[in-house]
Amino acid sequence: MKTKEIKVQVIEYDNLNELSDENKDLLIQAREATQNAYAPYSGFFVGAAVLLENGKVVTGNNQENAAYPSGLCAERVALFYANANYPDVPVVAIAITAKNKLGKIHVIASPCGSCRQVMLETESRFEKPINVILDGEKIQMMEGIDNLLPLGFRPHSLK
Repeated sequence: MKTKEIKVQVIEYDNLNELSDENKDLLIQAREATQNAYAPYSGFFVGAAVLLENGKVVTGNNQENAAYPSGLCAERVALFYANANYPDVPVVAIAITAKNKLGKIHVIASPCGSCRQVMLETESRFEKPINVILDGEKIQMMEGIDNLLPLGFRPHSLK
């Protein structure tokens, strides 16, 4: 038996002003996207903003449904919209934030497993790393999905 260690790299920022202008704008757009989230059951409003290689920004927010599995997370709404409308344009970055009825949450807005898998698929599709920006009391950024989903299930796993 062998024990292996898997490391991930996370860059942590104390506040929004430490980000590059491009990433700051992306996170602000994700925060704005929470305003249109439909979350009457959980009261947890999530926003995502996706920066495409052509400079376009696509936003999304969570859309709940009384039949919980029928809803969609903000990350997948934004990524699916981007991939449907700009099928040949790689994703450069995604910013994710969340708030509840009391305001912005203090822990990082960490994507669920399904959203992580969709990000991995998008990254694999274009063979370019995606920067992931997670909002919270501190802001965390990861360069590439492997830092968010180590040992991910990639298309080559099917061969």
